[in-house]
Amino acid sequence: MNDKEVSKRQLRKEQMRRKEMRSRLLSIGLISAGVLFLAFLFIWPSLKPIGQVLPAPEIAYPNAEFNAVGDPAAPIKIEEYADFQCPHCGTFFRNTEKLLMDNYIANGTVYFVFKAVDYLGVASGEAAEAAYCAGDQNKFWEMQATIFTNQGLEALSERRFAAYAEQVGLNMDEYNACYNSNKYADLVAQNVEDAMAVGAESTPSFIMTYVVNGETKTKTIQGAQPYDVFVQEIEAALAEMNQ
Repeated sequence: MNDKEVSKRQLRKEQMRRKEMRSRLLSIGLISAGVLFLAFLFIWPSLKPIGQVLPAPEIAYPNAEFNAVGDPAAPIKIEEYADFQCPHCGTFFRNTEKLLMDNYIANGTVYFVFKAVDYLGVASGEAAEAAYCAGDQNKFWEMQATIFTNQGLEALSERRFAAYAEQVGLNMDEYNACYNSNKYADLVAQNVEDAMAVGAESTPSFIMTYVVNGETKTKTIQGAQPYDVFVQEIEAALAEMNQ
């Protein structure tokens, strides 16, 4: 074998070695880029701005106690089963809740209880837990109002709930301890069981109870009905009770 053939063979070997090196470097680069991309996807939700948080409208919540408002001895009780991701529940909040507060709850006619369910997924349950944690500081209704006011603006998340908690003026150490402990997960699960038991299979559903001559009567109002529908049902119940 002459020197020229040896030189060609060495050149081919060197070319193959360089090609293998380039392939290795390319593979390492692609793997590194993939790792960085996955890390970005994982970290970005905790870094990106949470977006604007709108303040809830001014609503008076008479005799608020945790998730209930009004006089517990009121002749009519209404329980609302709602999901914080449900757009119809948001519609009821925006169009009807304040009118009921002002005209029937404040004067002792209706005792109103809000029961949050998680029909629409994990975020609904987390929102419910956040609201109930606010209830520990007697701010359930303000938190409920803030969540519905911001409904649809940003995806529900732990950071959004914390922003809402700050918006309503909670002690954040107490709120975070409550939320991180999943203190109210069992209550949300119980609400779902209660909803199924009374036939509240969609949200919002309203279960109205009152007593006529010693007999407890129940009426169900399904969906985000206009205020006039609630007026009709409440006035009809009052007429039955001769009140």
